[in-house]
Amino acid sequence: MARTIQHIIQKKHQGERVVALTASDYLLAGVLDQAGVDIILVGDSLGMVTLGYATTLPVTMDDMVHHAKAVCRGVKQALVVVDLPFLSYQSSLEQSILSAGRILKETGAQAVKVEGGQPFMVEAIERLVQIGIPVMGHVGLTPQSVHQVGGFRRQGTTPETEEIILAQALALERAGIFALVLEHIPSSLAAQLTKSLAIPTIGIGAGTSCDGQILVTADLLGLSEWHPPFVKPYANLRSLILDTVQAFAADVRSY
Repeated sequence: MARTIQHIIQKKHQGERVVALTASDYLLAGVLDQAGVDIILVGDSLGMVTLGYATTLPVTMDDMVHHAKAVCRGVKQALVVVDLPFLSYQSSLEQSILSAGRILKETGAQAVKVEGGQPFMVEAIERLVQIGIPVMGHVGLTPQSVHQVGGFRRQGTTPETEEIILAQALALERAGIFALVLEHIPSSLAAQLTKSLAIPTIGIGAGTSCDGQILVTADLLGLSEWHPPFVKPYANLRSLILDTVQAFAADVRSY
């Protein structure tokens, strides 16, 4: 059965966990979809995993549209959500509407994700929801703010920053988001948010109390040279691929 926004929200109230992973190409998206993943996120993390940038900041709207089209061609059941990249929605309300609308019109995805819960972002999300664009929120560590927060560091570790994240999450829920990613925050804060919000929380480095979990798929599969400390790789495909290619190369050179 194809997942919808309503299915994702219902999972929280039915006590079912949401399973989410990232994809940036047709082949992997099809495998994740066949495995029964609920949400496939075309994350701007593709800038680092697929395109080789040091951060997500260089990723463009054209990059996201290109990869999201490929992912959507490979998906039949999962809900596809696409990140709005840096500076594609922060400049103005009009820009956020045009960028989010372009994603839905050109790719076939069902929703967009935006980072942050500042007042201007809350206003933009409220307007997007009003015109029929589903939005997933994202608080805690927001990679598009990597320079402002001093690197990919855990957030919400002081009473002051904890209160900011709590306030942002509640404001985003009032604005109409259908789910909220909680990235790299203390598990106690994630548990508090999950209990306080009527919408599903989807954790990444936020403990096991969230309503669901998401990982960058390359980290899950052990393809990355480095992965965050909160990631449990379920395979070591980098080593397997390396061994396989070296075996092929040895055969070719021995002909």
